[in-house]
Amino acid sequence: MKFRNLLIVIVTSFSLSACTDWIFRIDIPQGNFLDEENVEKLRIAMTKEQVEFVLGKPVVVDSFDKDTWYYLYQMKRGMKKRGEDFRKELVITFVDNKITEVKGDFELSEEFSVPLDQ
Repeated sequence: MKFRNLLIVIVTSFSLSACTDWIFRIDIPQGNFLDEENVEKLRIAMTKEQVEFVLGKPVVVDSFDKDTWYYLYQMKRGMKKRGEDFRKELVITFVDNKITEVKGDFELSEEFSVPLDQ
């Protein structure tokens, strides 16, 4: 009788664990979603207002350095079949209210080093 009860418990456990993909779990996006097309619009010497118009407000402005903006985006997938979790970031540095450096996970356009004024 003990063996039969143990067998029922084991079979039930495996059956229920096979059903975990049936439960719907939502994806959890956090931060600023940045489109490659918008990032390619960035140019050297753009003002903070121009950057905010193109990309929106940054997620984080450094408390100790107001001239460094962080755009972060993270996607935590609820289900593995929808893809892997990922994180992208873009860090923009300003000097005298103008872009001097852009670093991160995005490719800049070839025209990035040409200011808009010219």
